[in-house]
Amino acid sequence: MALATRTDRRPSKARSVWDSTVGKKAVMAVSGLIMLLYLVAHMLGNLKIYFGAPEFNEYAHWLRTMGEPLLHYEWALWVVRVVLVAAVVAHAVSAYQLSRRDIRARPAKYVHRKARTSYATRTMRWGGIILALFIVWHILDLTTGHVHSGGFEEGKPYQNVVDTFSTWYGNVIYIVAVLAVGLHIRHGFWSAAQSLGVGSRSRDRALKALANVLALLLTVGFLAVPVGVMTGVVS
Repeated sequence: MALATRTDRRPSKARSVWDSTVGKKAVMAVSGLIMLLYLVAHMLGNLKIYFGAPEFNEYAHWLRTMGEPLLHYEWALWVVRVVLVAAVVAHAVSAYQLSRRDIRARPAKYVHRKARTSYATRTMRWGGIILALFIVWHILDLTTGHVHSGGFEEGKPYQNVVDTFSTWYGNVIYIVAVLAVGLHIRHGFWSAAQSLGVGSRSRDRALKALANVLALLLTVGFLAVPVGVMTGVVS
């Protein structure tokens, strides 16, 4: 009599964590915090535009040479890009799968919305879609120049930024995306704290206040660039 061979295997620990709701929420939280750190650094770099074209263009050049001579030209920048893309993909996939899981668990829509549900909470999914579309447009506009409104100038980001925000549609797209970022961070930061076990009843007020402050600072900081161009302060 032949012995039966067991072919089923237990999933790895990493797979088990990923398959769990808690694991997906943790992935969303960590990837979201990575993107938040990038946004803070990106906003601070953007504000250099108020110091004039030479300093802003020099900053953009430094991004490509950081790490030299240990690293080759643009290597560090590509590391940042790869990490950021991985974070965006992980965030989007986990968000989508959690959303589908939530829909399967509650196939019938709520008759009444929860009274304390904020506007930011209700628009998290649409906000994510808006941001994903904006990222594609932003890259094609100011990185590759494929949809740039004026004559795209390689190595002259100051001039390219001024070109973009000299058009009404460039301002509208950017402002809508920045407002979506603010709402996303306002809810997402607090939610990430809960997912990572940082939140508690005694800390909730402080975490929500910090989320509001971060969302406000990033919104104002990013909007300062198109406002500067529209008012002629940056030209």
